[in-house]
Amino acid sequence: MNAPVLAPGGRIDESQSIKPVRVAVLTVSDTRDEESDTSGHVLAERVTGAGHELAARAIVRDDIPAIRGQVKAWIASGSVDAIITTGGTGITGRDVTPEALEPLFDKRIDGFSVIFHLVSYQSVGLSTLQSRATAGLIDGVFVFCLPGSNGAVKDGWDKVISAQLDSRHGPCNMVELMPRLMER
Repeated sequence: MNAPVLAPGGRIDESQSIKPVRVAVLTVSDTRDEESDTSGHVLAERVTGAGHELAARAIVRDDIPAIRGQVKAWIASGSVDAIITTGGTGITGRDVTPEALEPLFDKRIDGFSVIFHLVSYQSVGLSTLQSRATAGLIDGVFVFCLPGSNGAVKDGWDKVISAQLDSRHGPCNMVELMPRLMER
C-alpha cells in the first residue's frame, strides 16, 4: 500500500497587494562577520524580495545574553513585527539559540518546528534531527529560529515562513493576526 503524499494547502491571492512586514534578521555565530554571513545575506535578500522591509540586521556570538539582548532591543524599539534568527539551533555545546529565546516566548508556535522538519526532511533527510528550529511570540513579535545553513534558511523562508508572513496567503496568515497579538 502506498502512503499518501502530503500536498500543502493554501494559496496566494495575486489580485491583492502585500502588506509589508518589518523583519529583523539575526545571525548567531562565533565565526561569521558581515562579509562571510551567507545565510544572513540569503535571508535578508529573500525578505526584501518578497516585498517586506528589512528593519534591522545584526550578528551576535553564540551567547545567551548577547542573543537575548539583541532580540529584546529590537522588540522594545517597536520597529519590528518579526525576527528571524539563523544559527545556534544545533545540538553542539555552543548552540544556544533555543535556550536563549524559548524562555522569553509568551506563546510557542509548535507547528513551526513540525512543518520545518517536514520540509527539511525532504532536503536533508534524517539530518533534520540535528536541528532544534523553533518559533514563538515575544511581546507581540513573531520570532522564528532557523539553523545556520543556507539550505535550511532557504527551506525555512521559502517553504514555511514566507507564506505565513504574506498577507495575501489564504485561508489564513500571521499578518492578519498582528493587530490582535497583544489582546488580553
